[in-house]
Amino acid sequence: MHQLDHLADVARSAVRIGTELIKTTRPHTVTEKADRDTFTEVDVQIEREIRNYLAEATPKIGFVGEEEGRSDANTDSPYVWGLDPIDGTANFVHGVPLCGVSLALIQGDRTVIGVISLPYLDLHYSATLSGGAFVNGRKLEASKTAELAKSIVAIGDYALGEDAAAKNRQRIDLTAELASTVERIRMFGSAAHDLAWLAEGRIDGAIVMSNQTLDLAAGVLIAREAGAIVLDSTGDNHTTASKHTIAAAPRIANQLLTLVQSAILKST
Repeated sequence: MHQLDHLADVARSAVRIGTELIKTTRPHTVTEKADRDTFTEVDVQIEREIRNYLAEATPKIGFVGEEEGRSDANTDSPYVWGLDPIDGTANFVHGVPLCGVSLALIQGDRTVIGVISLPYLDLHYSATLSGGAFVNGRKLEASKTAELAKSIVAIGDYALGEDAAAKNRQRIDLTAELASTVERIRMFGSAAHDLAWLAEGRIDGAIVMSNQTLDLAAGVLIAREAGAIVLDSTGDNHTTASKHTIAAAPRIANQLLTLVQSAILKST
């Protein structure tokens, strides 16, 4: 078996640990880590259990998690596992069934394996670099929509914490641009949902005005392997170093990029 195929099997097994915990556990402790940005004991439990599983299954590969940070293996491996144990924690806390486990195998500034599970919806996505993207075993293909006026576009949450007001002026300008252009705007509260559903053709575009690597790494690969275009606001291909995330069906990618650039310019 090719190494990436084997590691993809490992990743899917790891994510199943988180899937079961989300489905069978409710949070009792909600801790604030920044202004209105929280985590729960379930986030931490999932991260620890997946970290331990991967340390045993792939001892030569390092790991970084959203809640407890990095634990490097004693190795020269070019790879590192990156985990968001619950993407959409606020939804999880409030009982909104839009949250997921997102695990990526990252090499340098690109993802080579991405796995996302949406436990409450029983949707399980995965992709390997140049190997296609799949949901529950079915091959994915991004939307063929050619017009923004016929497109559903998801946007990421508004900013919290330091400089939130300034950041949100940009997001509000973007929302106004979208509202006058696209068929519908959606805010699911989870980048994993945004990018997985873009890959599946449920939506036609997804915009995140920040670039939190652990939130996005798996979904960016899954979207790309389904044929979507994923860019930075500069128009360059999106990487882990990008500032913004503009992901779209191929035929509307440039239109959506232009719209985002216009909103950024207006708010500066």
